[in-house]
Amino acid sequence: MTFNWRISENFDDVTVQNLAKKLSVPKSLVKVLLARGFSDFDSAKKFLNPSLKDLHDPYLMLNMEKTVDRILLAKQAHELIWVHGDYDADGTSSVAMLVDFLRSIGCRALYYIPDRFTEGFGLSEVSINKAKAAGVSLIITVDVGITAFLPAQYAKKHGLELIICDHHEPNEIVPIAHSILDPLLPGDNYPYKSLSASGVVFKLIQGIGEKLNLGDMVYSYLDLVAIASISDMVPLVDENRVFVHYGVKQINDKPRPGIRGLLYCTGLEKGEVLSTNIVYAMAPLINAAGRLGDANRSVDMLLQKDVNMSFRIAQELEDENRKRRLLDQQVFDEAIPLAEDMLRFGKHRSLVLHNSSWHAGVIGIVASRLVDRYKVPTILLTTIDGMAKGSARSINNFDIYSALKKNAHYLVEFGGHRHAAGLTLKVDDVPEFRKRIDEIASSQITEEMLQPEIKVDGVLPFNELSPVLLNSLNLLAPFGYSNDRPLFVARGVKSINGIKFIGNNTFKFRAMQSNFVIDAIAPLLSAKAGIVTNGKPFSIVYTIDGIGQGSIKLPQLNIKDIAPDD
Repeated sequence: MTFNWRISENFDDVTVQNLAKKLSVPKSLVKVLLARGFSDFDSAKKFLNPSLKDLHDPYLMLNMEKTVDRILLAKQAHELIWVHGDYDADGTSSVAMLVDFLRSIGCRALYYIPDRFTEGFGLSEVSINKAKAAGVSLIITVDVGITAFLPAQYAKKHGLELIICDHHEPNEIVPIAHSILDPLLPGDNYPYKSLSASGVVFKLIQGIGEKLNLGDMVYSYLDLVAIASISDMVPLVDENRVFVHYGVKQINDKPRPGIRGLLYCTGLEKGEVLSTNIVYAMAPLINAAGRLGDANRSVDMLLQKDVNMSFRIAQELEDENRKRRLLDQQVFDEAIPLAEDMLRFGKHRSLVLHNSSWHAGVIGIVASRLVDRYKVPTILLTTIDGMAKGSARSINNFDIYSALKKNAHYLVEFGGHRHAAGLTLKVDDVPEFRKRIDEIASSQITEEMLQPEIKVDGVLPFNELSPVLLNSLNLLAPFGYSNDRPLFVARGVKSINGIKFIGNNTFKFRAMQSNFVIDAIAPLLSAKAGIVTNGKPFSIVYTIDGIGQGSIKLPQLNIKDIAPDD
C-alpha cells in the first residue's frame, strides 16, 4: 500500500531552542511537542509532567451533586443498588471499579452484564426485571443508558430509580432518569468531553470521595481507569493522560489481585507493563469474556481478592480468546470477497455487509480490520432473533454516528460515537439502509480522504539518536490514541548487509545514514524489500523501540513505511 507522508512543518530554530532550554529537553523532542500543538512552555510542561492536581473538579459535570446525593441516600437507607454495565473492557472495568468502591463505603451493590447474544446491548427489561426480583430500588448504568429511552420508562413504571453514567452521544430526547452523568449532554460545561465510561465513573467516585473526605483513596482505582481508557481508544490527552499515566504506574508498582492474575496469565512482568501491553495482551482477555460467553467473568476477575482465583479466570479467558481469534479470521476471510466486490469499480465509499451466520462476538473486531484494509467506514451485521445486529467503525474524518442518526428511521436501536457504534435494524431494511449510508459517505468522503496517510512528527537523522533523546522520548508516554509513539523520517538510508526475513512478511537489516548505523525491523513490509536491496538510497518512516531485557535496552528502528529517494 502506498501512503502519503504528511510531515509536520519546520519550526523556526529560535522557538525550538528557547523551549528546549526552558524544558531542559533535546530540541528533537521539542519539535515533536510543537508538531502536536504544545507551542508554549506551560502547555508543554503540563503535558510532559502529568499531575493529579490537573484533574478537573468532578462537580463541574452536570448533575454530579444530584447523583452523589442519591447514592449517599441509598447508602444511608441500606438500599440495594444494581450496577448494569456493558460487556467490553471499558464497561466491565467500570462496573468492577464502581461496585468495589460502593461496597468499600458501605453500600449494598450487585452487578449485571447482559448477554451479548440473548439480550444485546444496553439496559433491558431482562435486567430491570432481575433487579426488581432481587429487591433493588436504584439502578446505575455504566457505559450504556444514554439512548435507553424505553427501558428507562419501564424501570420507572416498576418503581426503580435510574442513574445513567455514560460517555456516548445522546439523542435529541434523553431517557427519563433521576440523573444523567455524560459530559456530552447538552448544557454540560464539563471542561473535557472525551472521557471513557470509566472516566465518567471515576469522576463520580471522586465526587463521592470529596463528600466523604476519603482523600487519596479514590486514586487507587486509576489502574482500572487506565485499562478501560486505553482499551476504548479515547484520546490520551488532558484528563485521560493523567488517568493512564498514574494507572499504568499503579499496575507496575502495586497491581490489585485481579490484575496480578491477569499479568501472570499473559506473561507480563510487574514493572514493565506499557500501554501497548494493555491493548494487545490484557484487554483482549477482558473482552473475550463477553465475546464468546458471560462478560460477568471479567468483572469477577477484576474484583477478586484471591490472586490464584483471578489467574484461573484469566486462563479461562485466554482459552476463549484463542477461539475468538479463529472466529475473527473466519469472518474476516468471508467478508473480504464481499467487500472487494462492492469496492471493485469505485462506486462505493462505505461497506455495509450482512451475513446471518457471522458470530456476533467478533464482528466489531472484523469491522475495524476492514477499515484498516480498505480505508472506508464499515458496518458489519449478523442476524440474531430475526434482527440484523452489528457494529460500525469509521475512518478519522467521517462521523459514523451522525450517519446512523440521519437514518434513525431504519434503526430499532443504536448508540455510540463518531468512530464506533452498535446498531439493530430489520433484516429487510438492510439493502435500503446500505444505500442510504453510502449516499452520505459518497457525499462527504473525498478522494484525498481515501488515500491512506502517515502523520510524521518530523525529520530525524541517525546522528541525533543519542541516549539522551531516546530517554526523553519516553516522557511522551503513555502512548495511545491521539498520542501515538513519535514518527520520524530519515532520508538517504542504505542497508549495509542486505536483509534477513523473519516469517513471510517481516525483515530486518542494518540501516546506515552518513556513516551512522542502527538495527532496523520492517514489520509487514516484505512487499517493499526490493527498495532496500537494490543498492539505491531510500527514505523511511520509523519509530524507535528499546529491545532487550531489564533496564538495559538497545535502540532499534521500527519501520512503518519505505519509499525510494527521488
